[in-house]
Amino acid sequence: MAQFDYFVVFAEMRTGSNFLETNLNAFDGIACHGEAFNPHFIGYPNRDDALGVTQAARDADPKQLLREVRKAPGLNGFRYFHDHDPRILDRILDDPKCAKIVLTRNPVDSYVSWKIAQATGQWKLTDAKARKDGKAEFVADEFAEHLSALQNFQVTLLNRLQTSGQTAFYVAYEDLQSLDVMNGLAAWLGSDARLEALDKSLKVQNPSALSDKVSNFGQMTEALSGLDSFNLTRTPNFEPRRGAAVPTYHASETAPLLYLPVRGGPSDPVLQWLRDLDKSADAAPASKLSQNDLREWMRDHTGHRSFSVLRHPLVRAHAVFCHRILNIGQGGYGGIRTTLTKRYKMPLPTDPAASDYDKVAHRTAFAAFLGFLKTNLAGQTGVRVDPDWASQSKIIEGFAEFVLPDRLMRQDTVAHELAELAVAVGIDAPPALKGPSADAPYALADIYDAEIEALARAAYGRDYLMFGFSDWTPT
Repeated sequence: MAQFDYFVVFAEMRTGSNFLETNLNAFDGIACHGEAFNPHFIGYPNRDDALGVTQAARDADPKQLLREVRKAPGLNGFRYFHDHDPRILDRILDDPKCAKIVLTRNPVDSYVSWKIAQATGQWKLTDAKARKDGKAEFVADEFAEHLSALQNFQVTLLNRLQTSGQTAFYVAYEDLQSLDVMNGLAAWLGSDARLEALDKSLKVQNPSALSDKVSNFGQMTEALSGLDSFNLTRTPNFEPRRGAAVPTYHASETAPLLYLPVRGGPSDPVLQWLRDLDKSADAAPASKLSQNDLREWMRDHTGHRSFSVLRHPLVRAHAVFCHRILNIGQGGYGGIRTTLTKRYKMPLPTDPAASDYDKVAHRTAFAAFLGFLKTNLAGQTGVRVDPDWASQSKIIEGFAEFVLPDRLMRQDTVAHELAELAVAVGIDAPPALKGPSADAPYALADIYDAEIEALARAAYGRDYLMFGFSDWTPT
């Protein structure tokens, strides 16, 4: 017997409820009917009815629509905000056969998002190309009213659920990007359906830091001084979570050393260093290992050390651009290259070796790529976030699902740090580390300027912050 007859998503404007509904509707047998009890429309703007019930009929008797929701095929539900029809609230709160989903978001974020949507008139985004730019103006009294309404409603929900002995499924705004959480929600609702991937039709509209989205940010911080819980200066991150890519790890055959590569980093010279360490030109560090294989290696290599190598975000982006985007032959991403040219109008050369592709053209193309990376990493494009250009912080978070690196090295000091690590595990004369191959057709130093640095910071703000990277210095 099913535990629930229907469900309600308790949410507010600009909390991600559209995205949550879209993914709920992707499950077989689950249907969410929008803001069914919004006093200004029924279900969605410009709709005449919901489940055959007109807005006039609902306004006359809201229980009529609730009955239709309960008896519709499958498991049906709707979104309910604090200012929706209050006549229905008691009925759904007191009904244990109604599954309660509570979606929350930092109130400052939801307020700023709401103000920007008001300013631009854009309430949904399906492609970054259609995005309208705008900033919010923080109004202290207005925010206080917004915060009070949200907090009072959350307290009401909590108390009513406690006193009736019910529990809700809580979803934070950040959880919306987790496939596991969405599938867990479906399981909690009693559905056997599971998603293979999250819906990609809706894009994050305003992925920048709050300081970039609020026109009077200084006034806002003064008004909210002392409220640290709002975490105002954090850098948002909308990248997909990454698991432990164990088959890409490299374990030395003779030394207790495990290399966890960050794609787009200086992997080739580090792998050659491991080969040289194994004293055989024909030997290669073990790779493509399963988790069980790697656990066995760990057991056989007591005192093992794992390490990874960070690369300056701008240097890494340029290397990936040259190798994956410009490269037409082996190693290049032909499909993505075509999409970047046709869909995103990126000025990529047909032949990078042609005489008309000079340094100016290279700088223009690379700048466009950095601009694409900003929107791609923010979840605003339909192109995958490839591991070659995913944030290094996100990749390293994925390492933690299996093993954390003992050492995070930097490319500019990796030769010294590798030698030091080798000595630490009993290798007295470690091999020398060779430098990475040069970028082609042009080096980063040939096109570097303050604008290029700023574009890199805009795309990889989290990496700059988390790892303390300063502006790149041409050498």
